Amino acid sequence: MRRNTPIFLLAVGHACVDVYQGAVAALIPFFVAERDYGYAVASGIVLAASLLSSVAQPVFGVLTDRWAMPWLLPAGTLLGGVGIALSGLSGSYGLTLTFVAISGIGVAAYHPESARVARRAGRGSHRAMSWFSLGGNLGFALAPVMVSAVIGHGSLRWTPLLVLPALVGVALCVPTLRMLGPRAAGASGTTPAEGTDDVASFVKLSLAVVSRSVVFVGLSTFISLHVQQRTHSGAAAGTVALFLLFLGGAVGSVLGGFLADRHDRVRVSRWSYLLSAVAVAGVVHVPGPAVFLFVALTSVGLYVPFSLQITLGQDYLPSRVGTAAGVTLGLTVSAGGLVSPLLGHLADATSLRTALTPLIAMPALNWLLFHALPEPAVPGRERLRPGARKENRSPEPARLPEDTQAPNTYGHVTGSPGPTEKDDAYGA
Repeated sequence: MRRNTPIFLLAVGHACVDVYQGAVAALIPFFVAERDYGYAVASGIVLAASLLSSVAQPVFGVLTDRWAMPWLLPAGTLLGGVGIALSGLSGSYGLTLTFVAISGIGVAAYHPESARVARRAGRGSHRAMSWFSLGGNLGFALAPVMVSAVIGHGSLRWTPLLVLPALVGVALCVPTLRMLGPRAAGASGTTPAEGTDDVASFVKLSLAVVSRSVVFVGLSTFISLHVQQRTHSGAAAGTVALFLLFLGGAVGSVLGGFLADRHDRVRVSRWSYLLSAVAVAGVVHVPGPAVFLFVALTSVGLYVPFSLQITLGQDYLPSRVGTAAGVTLGLTVSAGGLVSPLLGHLADATSLRTALTPLIAMPALNWLLFHALPEPAVPGRERLRPGARKENRSPEPARLPEDTQAPNTYGHVTGSPGPTEKDDAYGA
């Protein structure tokens, strides 16, 4: 078995789950068209998917820090798909919210444990986590295409067909967990992980994660309608814009892992957010076809830090990596939904462009937050102060003992710390 096979399967499974997060935003124009929902009412659907998920993911993270729960991967995948599949069958707004919320709970159950498994399968490699994140981003990107293909020439009653990716994801979970064996399904251990928790830095990182989420979810909720207005085009232009917003995330995630191998994660994230602030301003205020370019730049800028924030959180809380993943991976895609109804109300009262303007400030805030964050300490490497340059480029870099060096997803030996007893127990 090739060493990168588990990461590949986990990435595909991640895509099968995150397609349902993208599907919520992709369904909004159809709910507006078929059911005559206003901006505020439509954004309530995004809120339903996000509210329980934003609370539940950290809870699932805490639970997976105590007990190994590999069964959450197939169970969360199936629940995420079933909820979206049922969302279009009833004209009742209450039932629609309920089914979308069920999907959100399934997504919440999946992510903390899958991030732990991916961390273990990739032996702590930044690139491995970026490939795992890439799968989720591709799922996001494919969501509007999938929804348009299934519903675009029919009606919301075709949503049951949207369960198919979940069935594929469940089928992939079995061989993936079998390949990982006790690393994914072992019993809980009690030996604490190496390293000291840096709670203060983790809190600052979490604020940045929430801020990023507000921008991304706010744009994904309204970008389709906004681009139609800015380009004076039909639904096809909105679908293209949403596709670019999600597809650029795939490029950004891989680019983030690549850059993190050459520069520290904090610096890469900081400059990515500065780029994002400029790009979001272009999305909101530049008219005509140029808006598509700014949508793509926004997506890349927001997703370069995506996988880096996951590993940063886990390194800030080495004794609670499940909790860290539940916050950084969970709030990244859910907390913004809590703000979407406010944007919807503002858009109803003023205009969609006015409602989206405050989003420009969020990446700028993150640029400031990352100035206050250190690069987490790594065994054999001195902890960096905020803004300090790496000093690990000597001809003879410090090496860990051979038994702690681990191959990354490409089979090369890296200086990442070896798995702890607790990692073996939890599987990531």
